[in-house]
Amino acid sequence: MRESGILAEDDRVELIGGEVRAMTPIGPLHAAIVKRLNMLFTRLLAESAIVSVQDPIRLNDYSEPQPDIAVLRTRADYYATEHPYATDVFIVVEVADTSTDYDRDEKMPRYAEAGIAEAWLVDVSSQVIEQYTLPRNGHYLNLRRLEYGDVITSPTLPVIELPVDQILGRVD
Repeated sequence: MRESGILAEDDRVELIGGEVRAMTPIGPLHAAIVKRLNMLFTRLLAESAIVSVQDPIRLNDYSEPQPDIAVLRTRADYYATEHPYATDVFIVVEVADTSTDYDRDEKMPRYAEAGIAEAWLVDVSSQVIEQYTLPRNGHYLNLRRLEYGDVITSPTLPVIELPVDQILGRVD
């Protein structure tokens, strides 16, 4: 739709279930957490994965969300010829301040249905991280809620082991 001129390059929309949906504006705390995760993931993963920030991933013909962070399989062309598919995604992260219910109820099931092994929902308002793993039949079998003082470890990429305080921004 951007190529045909229906949408402008800077329109904040994503394709979910065949519908073009407006994305909520990004607040400063949301943006800070995304920047922090980008730096942390990039540092931990070095060249073993690509850290994609607010770029589309293709779940199927009807859904192409733009998660805040997607950790992708490395590819020499950095996905220059097509957006990554769900099979290319190790971890997807949604940071939510005003879109928590939408991300939890709409996007997490779609990520599970597409078979993405791990998804995180960083709930800015509640200051918790929900870590979803083991996708089966459109939902994740495991849900861990982590808060300040906890450490989140990825079963998908065990090199990712981060204090929640560091992600949310409280470093003592």
